[in-house]
Amino acid sequence: GVYVNGLFMEGSRWDREKRVIGESHPKALYDSMPVMWLKPCKKEDIVDRPHYVAPVYKTSERRGTLSTTGHSTNFVMDMRLPSDQPQSHWIMRGVALLCQLDD
Repeated sequence: GVYVNGLFMEGSRWDREKRVIGESHPKALYDSMPVMWLKPCKKEDIVDRPHYVAPVYKTSERRGTLSTTGHSTNFVMDMRLPSDQPQSHWIMRGVALLCQLDD
């Protein structure tokens, strides 16, 4: 696996006590994410728990040019984050993970 450090969450925050996505604090646009461990596994070994599939972008623009593979050059990957709300709740809030913040 690999440890990932330095990601930011936009549109919500990481609830460190419950270890799930939580509502943003007032007037807080971003929240820093804790260090995460990405562990490779087979798809059939993934335990199906309530989660949100958060897109990870390089920048907050959330757009880029389409590459030859058909993906945006700004898109990195999707991450499954534990949640106690349905996915539609976080989609309506535009929740995403960012590799860097704007200056």
